[in-house]
Amino acid sequence: MNRSAEGAARVPLHEWTPRALYIHIPFCTNKCFYCDFNSYVVEGQPVDAYLDALEREMEQTVQALPPETIRKVFVGGGTPTVLNPVQMKRFLDSVSRHFPVARDAEFTMEANPGTTDPAKLEAMLAGGVNRISFGAQSFDNELLKAIGRIHEADDVIRSIGNAREAGFTNLSIDLMFGLPRQTLKHLADSVTTALQLDLPHYSLYSLKVEENTLFHRLYERGELPLPEEDLEVEMYRHLRDRLGAAGYAQYEISNFAKPGRESRHNSTYWHNEPYYGLGAGAHGYAGGERHLNIKGVQAYIDAANEGLPRKETNPVPVREAMEDFMMVGLRLLEGVRGEEFKKQFAGASLEDVFGPVLWKLRGQGLIEPFGEGVSAGYRLTETGIPLGNEVFGAFLE
Repeated sequence: MNRSAEGAARVPLHEWTPRALYIHIPFCTNKCFYCDFNSYVVEGQPVDAYLDALEREMEQTVQALPPETIRKVFVGGGTPTVLNPVQMKRFLDSVSRHFPVARDAEFTMEANPGTTDPAKLEAMLAGGVNRISFGAQSFDNELLKAIGRIHEADDVIRSIGNAREAGFTNLSIDLMFGLPRQTLKHLADSVTTALQLDLPHYSLYSLKVEENTLFHRLYERGELPLPEEDLEVEMYRHLRDRLGAAGYAQYEISNFAKPGRESRHNSTYWHNEPYYGLGAGAHGYAGGERHLNIKGVQAYIDAANEGLPRKETNPVPVREAMEDFMMVGLRLLEGVRGEEFKKQFAGASLEDVFGPVLWKLRGQGLIEPFGEGVSAGYRLTETGIPLGNEVFGAFLE
C-alpha cells in the first residue's frame, strides 16, 4: 500500500512508503581480513549478469511498492567502484529509470582508494552521484597490510584529489581503531593526516571481530594481538577530542561532520525510517516488514529471473519496532524525542512503554532527559557514549 504524507497522522511511520534507497554491489578487488559483508572478489564474477538481475529487481520492486520521491540513495558493497565506467553508467541509468530521485537528493557511493579513475568519476557524477565515502581505514601502510587492504596511504590522498578535481565536494572517509598491534601514536598520526584533507565528514569505527572472517579464525587460535580495552577507550577519546577541536560535530557515536554535512542516508536507519533495499544480501524495511535478499551472486541472479529475490521476509511487531527506535535513535547524540515516538507508534508514550528501563539507565548515569513538552526526550550522557552497546541492549525485551 502506498503510504503518503497525507496519511501521516493515521499510519505508523515505519509503514510509510520509503524515501530512501539502498543498493548493494557485492564485488571487491579483494577480501579484507576483518570483512563479513556480503562481498566477493570480482575476478571471474558475472558482473553484467548481476546488473541485469539488479534491474529486474528494480522493476519488480517498483511494481510491488510504487515509489514516491527518493531523497536519499546509498550504493554500498563490496566496492561499487570496481564497476568499469561503462558498467557504472549502465547501473546508474537503471536507477534513474526506475526510481524518481529528487534533484537535491543525497546520492552516496562507497569507494575504495585507487578504484576511482577520472573516467569512472565522470560516469558517477553524470549518473547523479554527489557524495563519495572512501574506505581509508588507516594512513599507516603497515597497518593497512595487516588488515588485508591493498591500497596505501598515498592512494587515499590521490583519490580524494581526483574526486575534487572531478567536481565532488561532499566527501567522507572511514577510519578504524582497535586494530591488531595499533598504538595510540599510529592512530594519532592517521588522524593528523585525515584532518589535513579537510573533508566535510569522517566515520570512525572500532574493529569488531566477526565470524566467518580470517580475523575470527586468528582470534579463536589466540593469534590476533588486539589492543587492551583501556587503550581502545583511550583511542576513542582521542578521536573525539581531535575532531571536536578541529570543528567537527559528533552527531552520532561513530560519525563527525561539519555543519550541514551529516550523512542523510544513514539518518534513515538512526530514525528507524523505512527504506528500499536491493541487491544480493541487501536488507530492506517497508510496509512494516523487513526483508533479506538471497546472498550468493549466481543464486541472486537466478532468483531475480523468477521474482523478487527474497531469502526471507518478516513482519516487524510493534514492540520490536519500538525497541529498534530506541536502539538506533540513541546512537544519535541529539537523542530520541517522545513526540517522535508518539508519531511513529500511534500516540504511545515513551515513558509508558520503557519507563523501568529509562529509570534504570538514568540511575546508572548512562542517559539523561532533555527538553520540555514536544521537545522532551532522552540522550546518552558523556559516560554513556562509550558504553552505548550496554544502553542499546537494555531495550531488548
